[in-house]
Amino acid sequence: MTEKPVHRNLPQLLGEARRWFEEGLLAAMEAAGATPVSPTQVQLFAVLDDEGTTVSELARRMGVTRQTAHQAVHGLVGAGLLAQVPDPASARQRLIRRTGEGERAHGAAGAVLARMEQRLAERIGGASVDALRAALEAPWGPPPAPDSVVGPDSDAARR
Repeated sequence: MTEKPVHRNLPQLLGEARRWFEEGLLAAMEAAGATPVSPTQVQLFAVLDDEGTTVSELARRMGVTRQTAHQAVHGLVGAGLLAQVPDPASARQRLIRRTGEGERAHGAAGAVLARMEQRLAERIGGASVDALRAALEAPWGPPPAPDSVVGPDSDAARR
């Protein structure tokens, strides 16, 4: 008996794609002897500005609580990959920046991700990777208004 394929929505598919890259990146970095990091710490590195970013802004970009971002930062500071420095724009805030070792790790991770993207192009075709990149880089605008995605007959509208 043939199983009916499970329909996965776009957010599920995007999440699986992200995990594919994260798992490959973490495995490659571990094989190269890099300091072990968690997926949350990988995400933090991805949203960190070169000039430094506050913990609050990191949390917002990552879509996590400030406490979660702070824990990730603390682990990376302890590993020597990040440092906290005074924010020249605010005496009460501190910026999170990569250390020299953090810059080296960031560069190595970028090289791994580029090789993974090449492997993906070999598997699904360069045109598919280009189309995926173009769709993800296109301006989507703000999320739709609730009344445009929740119809009057939906369960959510009746609650």
